Amino acid sequence: MEKNREQKNMQRQEAITARKALDLEIRKKYSKTITEKLIAESVFEKAGTILSYQAFGEEANPNEINAYAVSAGKRVAYPLCYAKGIMVAAIPEGEDAWEEGRYGIKTPVESKSLILDPLEIDLVVVPCVAFEGKTKMRIGWGAGYYDRYLPQCKNAATIAIAFEAQHIENLFFDPWDVPLDHVITEARRY
Repeated sequence: MEKNREQKNMQRQEAITARKALDLEIRKKYSKTITEKLIAESVFEKAGTILSYQAFGEEANPNEINAYAVSAGKRVAYPLCYAKGIMVAAIPEGEDAWEEGRYGIKTPVESKSLILDPLEIDLVVVPCVAFEGKTKMRIGWGAGYYDRYLPQCKNAATIAIAFEAQHIENLFFDPWDVPLDHVITEARRY
């Protein structure tokens, strides 16, 4: 088990290094391309409620996806993370409904947000550290928030957005890691 954890951590670090090697302007350009691809998906068009995220570090940035969804009349929720890997989807109700969360990520304020039942979500835009296109598996930072939450979203399509540089063949994943419906990068749709 320890060897598996080491392998997963090595792959995680490999993908983080590859992502960091991308110039800021390239990451912006790629994020825009990913946005265009995602909003063209029929599942996005049909979705009334979307769980997305706020970018952290050098992640593919979904801000344009989120803004477009709101302008199209969709509800956009964001993760609210608690201890022990527990996560809920929260729709901030106003500009003052945000704070800096546990990991320095812009996070909804629980008391100023609408907490959704996971069954209300039609589409989850999933962040990832590394992914494998063939299996559509992804690994995150290792806390397991999404792997615990996604199985509750029984009515939702799941799409990770990432840069092609984060693609790793023979990605190690654990039995509890959840496969996605699709992964969209600037280069491909898996």
